Amino acid sequence: MDKGGPALWAIFVVSLAMWAMILERYWYLYCAYPRQLAAIKREWQHYKRRPAKVAKRLRGRLLEQLSLSADASLGGIRSASKVLPLLGLLGTVFGMIDTFDVIAVFGNGNARGLAGGISEALLTTMAGLVTALSGLYFSSDLHERIRTLLDLAADELE
Repeated sequence: MDKGGPALWAIFVVSLAMWAMILERYWYLYCAYPRQLAAIKREWQHYKRRPAKVAKRLRGRLLEQLSLSADASLGGIRSASKVLPLLGLLGTVFGMIDTFDVIAVFGNGNARGLAGGISEALLTTMAGLVTALSGLYFSSDLHERIRTLLDLAADELE
């Protein structure tokens, strides 16, 4: 972490928050969602005996409520996935500034000094991109799982 500079710490914090949201969404899908769906089905049993127009609106409200709770953290995961490469780029800028400082003081003759700044630039770029890719993958996976579950819930509430 010392070689990555302050941008690597920012990448670490944002990726930690992103992974907390990812794990929370999987927990929700496997533990909380089935209970919430069962409660909505019980509520629907009372509503479906009403006139067709009223029942249709109430069904839509129930499905919207389920959708809102299922999509709760997906926006945060997507935002973190978009911010992480930018933080990697910020680390690249910091590393290049360090490299140019070494060149300004010592010239091109200090290879060890140049390597430190270049190393910081490459390390933060890689960290930002790798963590962003993992966030994009799991965001897409969660989105597809949620859409499938919501479609099944819509079919069950007919």
